Amino acid sequence: MDLTLLDAAHRYTRVHADANGVARTPIPGLTLIRQTAPTALQYAINKPLVALVLQGTKRVAMGDRTFDFGAGESLLITADVPTVSQITRAQVNAPYISLVLDLDPAVIESLVIEMGAAPFAAEAPVRVDVTEAEVADTALRLIRLFDRPAAMAVLKDPLLRELHFWLLGGRHGGAIRAIGVADSHAHRIARAVTLLRTNFDKPLRVHDLAAAAGMSVSALHEHFRAITSLTPLQFQKQLRLLEARRMMLAEGASIADAAFAVGYESVPQFTREYGRLFGQPPGRDMRAAKGRMHYSRRLTPAETGL
Repeated sequence: MDLTLLDAAHRYTRVHADANGVARTPIPGLTLIRQTAPTALQYAINKPLVALVLQGTKRVAMGDRTFDFGAGESLLITADVPTVSQITRAQVNAPYISLVLDLDPAVIESLVIEMGAAPFAAEAPVRVDVTEAEVADTALRLIRLFDRPAAMAVLKDPLLRELHFWLLGGRHGGAIRAIGVADSHAHRIARAVTLLRTNFDKPLRVHDLAAAAGMSVSALHEHFRAITSLTPLQFQKQLRLLEARRMMLAEGASIADAAFAVGYESVPQFTREYGRLFGQPPGRDMRAAKGRMHYSRRLTPAETGL
């Protein structure tokens, strides 16, 4: 991995990373991550993205597959899938640092048209591989725009487009290409997922999802599970539980308030399903999470000496 890219990301995250280790950037969809210690398990339903690891190591699990990867490697996710992740190597004098870019379906669709006919593949939605030199080089040029507003206004969009171009031309371009092919199953299921994400707190209407995807109900179930590894109902349930957990952690919502806000009608049912997903009931999970946050805050002064 080009150390210049690591140096640039290191300098930016030192100044801009928040208490959770997330450094927002002036470019929508582009985020830098910095952690100075291994983390607890993190649960998410990811949108399509690519994550370039610049330092440290991480583990990501989807279903029965587990990926361990580190500096010089990239994680590629090409569908909305549930993952459990954990940063496994990070320390104060050598923090975990990564660059995460949300893949833009509109940019991919435009490039697919311009690049001409090529196969697209229904490959596994999560994979890890060596970061290609062209991808790393373009990422570095994007970071260099952060403190140059005039250049940012002119060069941001072309560089984002270039980064997507190199990803499409890389080892897993076929899987990325499927995101931008209007009639592919991946593209159709993405439309159903968008509707589900927007209305996750409302009763599930499978016929509406099927209509959004332009499929029959049976085809929707078949392709939804093949692409996301979940049924629509399981997907909705995880969205609800993840949002409830966020509300309790970030907003201090009570268990009952969080449960009702995301669409549950029964707190005991919410508690049971929460425990199945996160491994412990919400009250115990909140106490453990707040304990970790307190410990993390105590480390902050040491981090400023980097």
